[in-house]
Amino acid sequence: MEPSQTPQPRVGGVIHTYQQYDPLNFPSPTQPPPDLVSPAMDHLLMYGESRRLTPEELARAIRLDPSQIAGLGPSIDALLAMLRERKRKILAKFETRSVQNVAKKDFQRSAGKLDPPKELEKRFRRAVAEEQLRDLEMLWYAAGDDTSRFARGLVQLVENLGEKYQIDQLASKYEFTGQEPLTVPEALAVKDELEKIDKLIAQLEEARKNAQIAIIDLELLEQFTEPGDLEKLEELQRMTEDLVREMAERQGLEQENGTFRVTPKAMRIFQSKLLEKIFSKLDASRTGRHQGPIVGEGSVEMQATRPYEFGDSLSEMDIPQTMINALLRTGGAGPVGLKGEDIVVHRTRNAPKCATAVIMDMSGSMRNDGQYVNVKRMALALEGLIRREYPGDYLQFIEMFTFAKPVRSGEIAELMPKRVTLFDPVVRLKIDMSRSDISEYRIPPHFTNIQRSLHQARQFLSTQDTPNRQIILITDGLPTAHFQGEWLYLLYPPDPLTEAATMREGMLCAREGITINLFLLPSWSQSEEDIRFAYRLAESTKGRVFFTAGRDLDRFVVWDYVSRKREIMS
Repeated sequence: MEPSQTPQPRVGGVIHTYQQYDPLNFPSPTQPPPDLVSPAMDHLLMYGESRRLTPEELARAIRLDPSQIAGLGPSIDALLAMLRERKRKILAKFETRSVQNVAKKDFQRSAGKLDPPKELEKRFRRAVAEEQLRDLEMLWYAAGDDTSRFARGLVQLVENLGEKYQIDQLASKYEFTGQEPLTVPEALAVKDELEKIDKLIAQLEEARKNAQIAIIDLELLEQFTEPGDLEKLEELQRMTEDLVREMAERQGLEQENGTFRVTPKAMRIFQSKLLEKIFSKLDASRTGRHQGPIVGEGSVEMQATRPYEFGDSLSEMDIPQTMINALLRTGGAGPVGLKGEDIVVHRTRNAPKCATAVIMDMSGSMRNDGQYVNVKRMALALEGLIRREYPGDYLQFIEMFTFAKPVRSGEIAELMPKRVTLFDPVVRLKIDMSRSDISEYRIPPHFTNIQRSLHQARQFLSTQDTPNRQIILITDGLPTAHFQGEWLYLLYPPDPLTEAATMREGMLCAREGITINLFLLPSWSQSEEDIRFAYRLAESTKGRVFFTAGRDLDRFVVWDYVSRKREIMS
């Protein structure tokens, strides 16, 4: 090295080593973030309440990539091996046949010491012979005087029988191969320990599969691990919770007072994920003709341009390209003047407006198989599609039950099927809703009023200035309620009177040019008559009927909406 050269400073000095921590794997920079929005929204759709989620509940719901926690903290496989070895040693050490005999003799000995009253003697002997715990408890109540010798003896007898039950369960649940006998208290302690080990093994296996560290009961695990290992696992749990918290905030789950709540941003993300899932199921198109948008004097501006023609609106002029054309023509010398040949305008396409009313059945039967969750998921997907792709379209949601109520899009997730309040096999009710002392809150809400829902949908659509109007009716069966003037009829089993009123309302919709699309969901109580009604309503109104599984409802409704938009534009 020459003296004039300055030596380059060396980087380093003290090297910090972080053991068992891989910054590339927690989380991987190329790994897509875990989906926290969907579990939170699924909880909201299922329970209909925006109850705040604790960090632990959120962590239990999400699914992380196990590779994101690889190499961090103690090995989950090592913990599993330790617990399984502990369980193996217990099973190989003890036998349970002798303690079963001891427990049985203790029970019989306690029973032999009791002298029941004559009126209870027969019941007592049968309960002892059949070893029925509940019958012995009922005898204690029948004894009347809980301070008598018989009643006090029954308490001890019930306790002995309960211990016998637990020891019999221990022997049947686990396969012991050892020779060492157990006392009754020792057998109960072994049962408790084995059940704890089984619980921890299940938690660790789930954590290894889905990186759900939060589900591990660390206090319980502390009984079986070394202190150092537990501290490392606690640190790993904290790191996982921090990751979940950070991702939650990015995905619109707002944290407040230690809990998370769903925000409008999270709702939009969930809707986008629904639409991505729906359209990802579209099969790749084969060769064939595909109708594109109608190009002309429309309201939606496209990127493509064309030369200006007389009569074109200058509001669609591509100003930058027009100026460039003028500069190229004049060579950029002197003031630039525009000529007709310089002007280019954006091509436009028609975007016909469509008005849609969605009737969502929230009657009592929609609770079967969780059909109401599928309906709400469909509604959110359709609302997201229209807001993103067809912002000029009109969309109105209607909740259908005994009555019909308009619903804002922000209220959809909180809808729940109505609680059944009448269990009579035959219901024939006629209620005058004009009376001041009658409130809808006093009326059974779980009936299905298609007639009233169609009437309300028709009122909403009649105010829309477009010929493209439709009703999407989602239900699982026949109507069981209708209005005639101010009179409300609740008729179950379904009555022809209700069907006639529903058909009349459907005909009024058809007369106003409103298409009824009926999506009939399957149900355990669905009969051939339900299907026949769907066909009759579709045929009489020149509408359409779809039969689809509930889990595919969102896909079918969205696809049908898109295909109808294509028909309208063509």
